[in-house]
Amino acid sequence: ENLHERERDIKAARGKLLDANGTVLATNKSVCTISVIHNQIEEPEKVIEMLVRELGIPEETARKRVEKVSSIERVKTNVAKETGDAIRAYGLSGVKVDEDYKRYYPYGTLASKVLGFTGADNQGILGLEVKYDEYLQGTNGKILTLTDARGIEIENAGESRLEPVNGYDLCLSLDRNIQMYCEQAAKKVCTKKSADSVSVIVMNPQNGELMAMVNYPEFDLNDPFTLVGDTGESVSAEEKQNLLNKMWRNQCISDTYEPGSTFKIITAAAALEEGGGKLDDAFFCPGYKIVEDRRIRCARTTGHGAETFETGIMNSCNPVFMELGERLGAENFAGYFKQFGLLSKTNIDLPGEAGTIMHKTENIGPVELATISFGQSFQITPIQLVTTVSSIINGGTRVTPHFGVRILDKDKETVRELKYDDGKQIVSEETSRTVREILESVVSEGSGKNAYLEGYSIGGKTATSQTLPRSANRYISSFLGFTPAEHPTVLGLCIIRNPQGVYYGGTICAPVIRDIFSNVLPYLGIGHNS
Repeated sequence: ENLHERERDIKAARGKLLDANGTVLATNKSVCTISVIHNQIEEPEKVIEMLVRELGIPEETARKRVEKVSSIERVKTNVAKETGDAIRAYGLSGVKVDEDYKRYYPYGTLASKVLGFTGADNQGILGLEVKYDEYLQGTNGKILTLTDARGIEIENAGESRLEPVNGYDLCLSLDRNIQMYCEQAAKKVCTKKSADSVSVIVMNPQNGELMAMVNYPEFDLNDPFTLVGDTGESVSAEEKQNLLNKMWRNQCISDTYEPGSTFKIITAAAALEEGGGKLDDAFFCPGYKIVEDRRIRCARTTGHGAETFETGIMNSCNPVFMELGERLGAENFAGYFKQFGLLSKTNIDLPGEAGTIMHKTENIGPVELATISFGQSFQITPIQLVTTVSSIINGGTRVTPHFGVRILDKDKETVRELKYDDGKQIVSEETSRTVREILESVVSEGSGKNAYLEGYSIGGKTATSQTLPRSANRYISSFLGFTPAEHPTVLGLCIIRNPQGVYYGGTICAPVIRDIFSNVLPYLGIGHNS
């Protein structure tokens, strides 16, 4: 029986990716695969001529395929549906036109490093396409044809068909409009500051739903093997692959960096939770703090003088945080890292998440303790920072950041609601409230005032950190903001890598988040404080 059967696949359509409003972000275009079956061809010259004309292939290629004695010979894949229909219309025996699907992304570069793309066999290669492959994929069908001993199809034996099962659709929390606002803002600041790259994350801190994730420059999902801004002609295949991997990299989840002062939110929460910091505690900043044999400066070298815990955070004063770190002690501080979930991954529903790079507790001496307290000498991913801060300001519950919301069948019925760990309580309700209040004053009157928006209560924290080696004078600037301060439902982080000229987070990143919020908040119906 095997000798007398010839089978061809009927391709299943891959499920669609839909944004929060049901807008299609990834779908399929019908394409055709053209094949020839040698011993069914009655007019070889006509077939060759037709293939050359319709497919634009050289005559020798067409001849080679037509004259090859094999059960079925594929001539060309990914042929436009119109061409396939035209070839079918010739009615030439021995020519088969099978419909297939090719992945298509209507918005090209939108959220490229989040959505990801598929390979030749429509299997997910990157991003959500690979993470949810089992739901999206579907199962191919088959066409079986009976042939006689010479391979000629037997009249009236008919074909048996096994119908394909299409993949499920995936609904995301990503919102195309918010993603577009963020991409435009990232592009604008990246160009203006001649930066290497800019990342933006917008998330609901209450439940971990991600509304946008930008890594500018993005690439074209419909043409993922072409390097952005470079033809890649002059490089070896291996170098080109490395450049592609770099272009595809989702820096929000795969790259770690020293968070700098945005991490002070975490130090402050630990100090409050421990009872080691009251808002009116007195501190004094002479512009530096001597730790062992090192003089570690404050950003304000002349010093802030007398401060309270609260004004220390508003001024982003390093000596105040070093003092808090010292009071906590290494063991205790490390215990809070663990309690806050900083030492494990966030378990975001994307491949390639990197872990935190942190000193072993036994190696945290006074100098390490001092530098950790204000966000240096260790590294975390941007997604880890927004997740931990969200968890500290949302009332204290650890959330899991995610894009996937539910899986739908072809009738738009829900097959599965995607559930995420509602983590444990990591800080008390009271600590959470205090941190929100302090961070609101950072924006209304402290270092984050460039993020202030008339009529909104915004909390936030700026940061500027130097990358290694320090001698290279390369900086990473960032700003993390959230609103409404009383019950935050939108949190945004902007990171600018290697900006030229002014590099302070408060000067260059805070306005980006302000711009994004001024567009996104009215869009989400988050009103002014009336």
